[in-house]
Amino acid sequence: MNELAVVLVIEDDPHTRAILQVTLAQNGYHCLHAGNGAAGILAAFEYRPRVILLDLGLPDLGGVEVTRRIREHNETPIIVVSARGHETDKVAALDQGANDYVTKPFRTGELLARVRVALRWTPPPSRPQEADRIIVGDLAVDFDLRRVTLGDREIHLTPIEYRLLGVLLRSAGRVLSHQVILRQVWGPRYAGEVNYLRVYMKRLRYKIEPEPAQPKYLLNEPGVGYRVRLPS
Repeated sequence: MNELAVVLVIEDDPHTRAILQVTLAQNGYHCLHAGNGAAGILAAFEYRPRVILLDLGLPDLGGVEVTRRIREHNETPIIVVSARGHETDKVAALDQGANDYVTKPFRTGELLARVRVALRWTPPPSRPQEADRIIVGDLAVDFDLRRVTLGDREIHLTPIEYRLLGVLLRSAGRVLSHQVILRQVWGPRYAGEVNYLRVYMKRLRYKIEPEPAQPKYLLNEPGVGYRVRLPS
């Protein structure tokens, strides 16, 4: 067993917890589990898992609060696995630092795919040590030169388009909520201006995507936000 591939399951329902444990074990992961939020926070701090699967409806602390507290001391990718499919629940979890969400009942194949994506996402240790160049498929951004290329073709972006692409690429594989993107690109006063974001995402896709109507890189999570798809 690869000890680096540790997945922490924070789930109070014994049946769901058992399904997740068996599924993860059968696919080569070492599974830890916690039945409530407090135990989950402690396990996240003590064992430093590679990925956390988190239910929102825990008996002691809400999953959003658990996410917030975990984010205080580490950047482990968090995938929310919850029956709460309402947009506000998803956005609240993502705003507090969750990376992704899967709505119950979930398909095993989809969940495992999300875990693999999370494992490929390794946050930088600090801003000064961030990569000067990020490459996703044929798309590359050199942040020192402020140069964007797609294959051997240079892409010319406006300052806002460049900043928007940079925010998305630095969190490649993660779902970023509309509000998080708006705050980082335009500032806190624009957190509710979702139409701004939609307009600029459309412009960015037309410059970057081979087929803007069927995006390869810049994916929409309906009602929630956007993500950059990592290569398989």
